[in-house]
Amino acid sequence: MPDSFSFLLLATDGAARAGEMTTAHGVVHTPAFMPVGTLAAVKGVHPHDVRAAGTEILLANTYHLMLRPSAERIATLGGLHQFMRWPYPILTDSGGFQVMSLAPLRQVTEQGAAFRSHIDGAMVELTPERAVEVQILLGSDIAMQLDECVRLPAGRGEIERAMKLSLRWAERCKEAFERAPAGQALFGIVQGGDNPKLRAESARVLTAIGFHGYAIGGLAVGETQEVMLGVAAETAAALPAAQPRYLMGVGTPGDILEAVARGIDMFDCVLPTRNGRHGLAFTRFGPINIKNARHADDPRPLDAESRCPAAREFSRAYLHHLFRAGEALGGTLLSIVNLSYYQDLVAGARAAISAGRFTDYVGETKEQWIARRDKRGRQAE
Repeated sequence: MPDSFSFLLLATDGAARAGEMTTAHGVVHTPAFMPVGTLAAVKGVHPHDVRAAGTEILLANTYHLMLRPSAERIATLGGLHQFMRWPYPILTDSGGFQVMSLAPLRQVTEQGAAFRSHIDGAMVELTPERAVEVQILLGSDIAMQLDECVRLPAGRGEIERAMKLSLRWAERCKEAFERAPAGQALFGIVQGGDNPKLRAESARVLTAIGFHGYAIGGLAVGETQEVMLGVAAETAAALPAAQPRYLMGVGTPGDILEAVARGIDMFDCVLPTRNGRHGLAFTRFGPINIKNARHADDPRPLDAESRCPAAREFSRAYLHHLFRAGEALGGTLLSIVNLSYYQDLVAGARAAISAGRFTDYVGETKEQWIARRDKRGRQAE
């Protein structure tokens, strides 16, 4: 496998870790949050603003780009970095989540997953080899193995079947990835649902196969937060300390802090931009629903001390007006606010881990979230 990818563990504080991941397109400091750019775009936000928010790496999706505009077309246009004008690190999901989320449109066999395209109804086959081929064509810095994710709750038999199939697919992905050019890395994905023994087996086999890093998949798919964090903690402890650990599809600011405390290094989630487009801002003081009527005459910004211009310079009244008027700028501005907040959150975590005060950082952050709430649980603004 190519050796241009590396991970350096710089500091620990309990199970929490701060590190530095080197890729062909730059360095990523961990814990890291990856905005989701499914279709080679972080929805509604210019790449310059994504970068200015503090983003060092983002995620794009193999399944969606394979269908439109096609990996082959992107390759002829110079690869994904050139195509989307993002010269920094990119991780591509393998399409395994769609094996679950598009259940009515697909059939899973030993060979792979056959999909009926949600775009034109054509049948498309996604095998481990094709998933790797697409990601090589895209030229992402980190590729993911193809896996099968099971929505929870589910019976042990179904969870074990999908986990073992994912392990067999992992071996095929590893073999296919041997043909990748230098500069790309491949992560394995631990499956096993909410069953500790199956998770341990998956982690053991994947480690034996050997990957640049390891993801914990199949969580945030219907289980409680308590179950998610418990599984994440046990799985992280079973993975190699010298390689990055990625908790897929998570999550809220609280989820991220709790997962960092359990040894997770990387995260992705659509919440910052999706919630931003619907009028919810993440701030130091907790979430603010800017569409609420009480903001209509409020001249204050979301956070006068924020480093984010959108949070600092626009009044709550103006942001409220944009949403009430149906102006797309409202969603763009709040998406930028939220991306900046998430990046500040993980940057603060990195600094706190390095200083040996991560527990204090979590406590102080959560205290701020509730400090301005009244007795009814609303923002006391």
